[in-house]
Amino acid sequence: MIPRPALLLGLAGLLPFIWGVATLLLPALHSLTLGLIGPPFAGQPVLVGYGTVILAFMSGVLWGFAARGAEQSWAGYSLSVIPALWAFFMVGGGAVGATWALIAGFVGLLAIDWEFSRRGLTPRWWMRLRVMLTSGVVLCLALGLMLG
Repeated sequence: MIPRPALLLGLAGLLPFIWGVATLLLPALHSLTLGLIGPPFAGQPVLVGYGTVILAFMSGVLWGFAARGAEQSWAGYSLSVIPALWAFFMVGGGAVGATWALIAGFVGLLAIDWEFSRRGLTPRWWMRLRVMLTSGVVLCLALGLMLG
């Protein structure tokens, strides 16, 4: 069972992705957002900006898991930095390319999550949470591509 705080905070982490899609679907919400808090918080910019932050954040989570497995330290630590490096080197060059790079990054992150889980470095519930959250993120990013 996924612990309630991890589940609720994980789902709350989807809100900026959902917001980005909502501002693409609803022109009035897009205009309101632009007027109140500016372009970085509406449409593709919020999807790309927040997606980049979360991909880098997940590298830190993986680093923490790597620290639990001393015998796999090189492999674990090496795998843990891939999402942040991917975000740094691959996200850019326009909204469409950046969004595709983020989709690939989150799918790749799920593979790394699986490897860490297979090695026993994550909590037993980790993959249930990660599949749920990754599905939500990838769906929102894909909708951003279709609507943007």
